[in-house]
Amino acid sequence: MLCRAGEVSYSARVGPWALLYPAAPRRSSAKMAAAAAAGGAADAQARFGHSVKGLLTEKVTSCGTDVIALTKQVLKGSRSAELLGQAARNMVMQEDAILHSEDSLRKMAIITTHLQYQQEAIQKNVEQSSNLQDQLNHLLK
Repeated sequence: MLCRAGEVSYSARVGPWALLYPAAPRRSSAKMAAAAAAGGAADAQARFGHSVKGLLTEKVTSCGTDVIALTKQVLKGSRSAELLGQAARNMVMQEDAILHSEDSLRKMAIITTHLQYQQEAIQKNVEQSSNLQDQLNHLLK
């Protein structure tokens, strides 16, 4: 941890135990000078830390973007499944309507045949009645 340019803070020099043990002994000035000389190494470490943080930030951002894309794809797939289900329900309804229409057409064909038989029977009866009428007119004269 840096305090000023090139200086290492007391907690960084002593370690993570500095907070637990406040009465830790201080380093001598020779050790402080060595630590100051190591300040350049600390700067390199700080730069390395920043580059690692930058890479980590990029990776986190990339992962976040990927998660968003995946979520959109899942939602799109879910919507596609909904549309597919709706299309299947509509198709079943149409199939039922077609089957009902076929049944109605079959019944209408049967009714048409019966009506044709009745028409033929009526025509025969009309012909017979006209023959009978002619015969009655001939007998009554």
